[in-house]
Amino acid sequence: MGRRMDSRKDSQLNNLRLVLAQEAARLIRDHGIEDFRTAKSKAAERFGVRQYGALPSNLEIEQALAERNRIFGQDEHTSLLVSLRNVAVTVMYELQSFRPCLVGPVLSGNVTEHSVIDLHLFSDASENIGMQLHASGIRHNAVSRRHRMRHDHFEQYPGYRFFADEFEVQATVFPERRKGHAPLCPVNGRPMQRAGLRDVESLALA
Repeated sequence: MGRRMDSRKDSQLNNLRLVLAQEAARLIRDHGIEDFRTAKSKAAERFGVRQYGALPSNLEIEQALAERNRIFGQDEHTSLLVSLRNVAVTVMYELQSFRPCLVGPVLSGNVTEHSVIDLHLFSDASENIGMQLHASGIRHNAVSRRHRMRHDHFEQYPGYRFFADEFEVQATVFPERRKGHAPLCPVNGRPMQRAGLRDVESLALA
């Protein structure tokens, strides 16, 4: 009897996690919420859930988002992804002296109409990137971006925010020594996947 009740509770908990993951994915896709923590908190609030164990993982939300993209507007999603990757290639060519790498949804393919082109650049003098953008006639803002470098450690890095065509680009500038040390991915907790210019060109042509 006890095992049956435990099994039923586990099933109910899993179903609740699925519902919350789907709601968080809806908020990300339809309302442009970028932060998974915010999306799951809003989803929990909507359903009146206060049980921490019922909250979905970031990976579960990512999977729900991929499923939502597949079900709703697959053709539009594919067209958007191609456009984002083509613009990413153009920007990466413009900044190729800083060894740009593409990360995030535009690389993974799990994009929404609110997705930004997320780049990692490498220079020991971040102002050089601002000078390059200025020389190219690209209006930009200097920003500070926070990345998790270890599970218990965050670091702030300089960066730039600008638009290419109609898409927002967010670039983080890492020192040269960080080229082989990627921040941890907020979805799976492993080092972020990075793709260089040639790899992104291949993806854009696929």
